[in-house]
Amino acid sequence: MARAKRHYLPGQIWHITHRCHKREFLLKLKMDRQRWLHWLYEARKRYGLVVLNFTVTSNHIHLLVFDDKGRDVIPQSIKLVAGRTGQEYNGVVMVGGDGVGPSMGDGVGPSYV
Repeated sequence: MARAKRHYLPGQIWHITHRCHKREFLLKLKMDRQRWLHWLYEARKRYGLVVLNFTVTSNHIHLLVFDDKGRDVIPQSIKLVAGRTGQEYNGVVMVGGDGVGPSMGDGVGPSYV
């Protein structure tokens, strides 16, 4: 079944809920939640996402954001945060564009906040 078209109302506060893949508990470890938070702050810097509040649970997140920049800010931010967190969780570190790199949990990968 196709998803209903999203309505866009500029200048609104949005409550966004985003689940982990297959409703699994992929954010149960502190380092995984910290990586998600790192990418949220990166989205804030890159796209100007205005984050009012957030909650990260072990299998989903809640975001409260204010939209004052345009219709692409929220989707691009979610795409960045979810995509990069997923790549790091799966052990893919983009080094030179080859998509091969160390796993997140082996102590060799990126440093954690």
